[in-house]
Parts: sequence; structure tokens; C-alpha cells
Amino acid sequence: MPVLFSALLPPDDVVEALADALGDPGDGLRWEPPERWHVTLGYYGPDDVETRAAWLGERLAGRPAVDVRLEKAATFPGVLWLTVAGTELTPLAHAAGADAEARPYTAHLTLARFPREEPGLAARWTERLSSFASRSWQATEVALMTSEREPGGHRYRVARSFELDRA
Repeated sequence: MPVLFSALLPPDDVVEALADALGDPGDGLRWEPPERWHVTLGYYGPDDVETRAAWLGERLAGRPAVDVRLEKAATFPGVLWLTVAGTELTPLAHAAGADAEARPYTAHLTLARFPREEPGLAARWTERLSSFASRSWQATEVALMTSEREPGGHRYRVARSFELDRA
């Protein structure tokens, strides 16, 4: 059974702007490649795609599209990430299942991972990206994603897409 999660996928021009801002990072962090960049809404773990798609479709029916923007970098222990701003993002994430998690939902886009005992590795990146802000975009669909372990990392694929109501 595949590992599933729901996510918003940034548009190509936002991905390109972020990649340009990063340049060639190559410094001891384990960087997520741009093709895996996403904003997780809900994490489901191993689950049946059809069952989860039916559940998610019901939860997202009639939900409005959301305005989203990537902003400055921050860290969790072992993770460098970008803040994701959007006033209706948290209610959308809760509809997608984020409210089932024990910790509060924090919208973010993971950029890289580093050893928890070496937080200084990310310090220059939080400083370098402190003023980063992408353009705002309207997220008009939620993707149900599969995550499959492969040599060299995980491979994410869109299993289903759910359109959000456009304003």
C-alpha cells in the first residue's frame, strides 16, 4: 500500500524563481529537488488510493481556491523550509486532514534536511532567504500524492487531483 499525502504544488514559474534564489546550494544539506517541492496539507501514511481519494473528494467539495505565497526560510529540527502564507490555507489543510495530527498545522515547503545536532548548517540559508518572497498565486487544485521509496530518495506522483472552486 503506498504512502499518501495531499498537497498544493507550486506553479512552474514559482519553482524557477525559488531555484534561482537558491543557486547552486551544494553545502552538506540534503536538498529536496524542485520536482518534489510541495506544500503538504494532510499526511495519511500507508493507505488505499481509491478509499482516500473518495474521502478527500468529499472533504474538499465546494472548498474555494486559496491565494498562496512562499516567504522567508525557517527551520524545524533537522529541516530547512520556506514559510507558506495564505489566509485560507489552514482551513483547507484541516479539511484535507491536517487537524487529525497531534501538532498544529504549519504550512511550509521543505527545502533541505540536515543533522539535528548541526543546526548551524542551515543558518546561512535562513539568512540568505530571509527576504525571499515568491509571487502570489491562486492554488486551484489539491493533489493526492503517492510517495514511493527509491534509491536516492522518495518519488512523489500525483494519484488524483481535486479542483477547488475559483472565485
